[in-house]
Amino acid sequence: MKENQDNVKYEKTKDKIEQAERLMVNTIAETMDLYGVTPSVGRLYGMMYFRHQPITLDEMKDALAMSKPSMSTSVRKLQDINIVQKVWQKGSRKDSFVAEKNFFNYFSHFFGMKWEREVEMFQVSIRKTQEQLNEVIEDSETDETLRERAMLDYQQLEDAMVYYHWLEKLTKLTKSGEIYDYIPLDDGT
Repeated sequence: MKENQDNVKYEKTKDKIEQAERLMVNTIAETMDLYGVTPSVGRLYGMMYFRHQPITLDEMKDALAMSKPSMSTSVRKLQDINIVQKVWQKGSRKDSFVAEKNFFNYFSHFFGMKWEREVEMFQVSIRKTQEQLNEVIEDSETDETLRERAMLDYQQLEDAMVYYHWLEKLTKLTKSGEIYDYIPLDDGT
C-alpha cells in the first residue's frame, strides 16, 4: 500500500514538473518567435534548455514528434546562433547536443549576431545611396527641386548613420561581454 502511494505521489510530482517545464518551453518558443526564430526551433531550444545532459537527434525527434531531417535543420539553426553546441560523449557514435543555459551568453550571441548583420547591411546601403545622391547633388544640370530633395535624403542618411555607428558600438560591447561593465549582472533582487 505504501509503495503504491509513493508511486502515485512520484507520478503527480513528475507531472507537475513536466507541466512547469512545458509552460516555460512554450514561453521560450513564443519569445524567440518575436525575434524571427520559428516556434518549432524555439520549442527545441526550450526542450533542450531543460535537459540536464546532452541529447541526440533521435531523442529530440522523439521528444518533439518531429522528423529527423527537420530536427537536424532546427539544431543547425540553433548552432548558427551559438546557443546549441555539439558535444562528444564517450562510448557513443551519435552526435549529442547541449543548449546554452546562461541567458546572458544567449543574449550576447543572438542579439550580437542580429545587430551586426543589421549594421553591416545598413552601412553598406547608406554609403551606396549617398554616392548616388551625391552625383545628383554635384551635377550642375540637376533641377534645383531635385537637388534639394537629394540633399534632404542625404542628410537623413547622415542622421541614420549616427544611429548605426552607435549600434555598432553596442554590438561590439554585447558580443565581447563588455556591456556588463556598464549594466552589471545582478541576482534579480
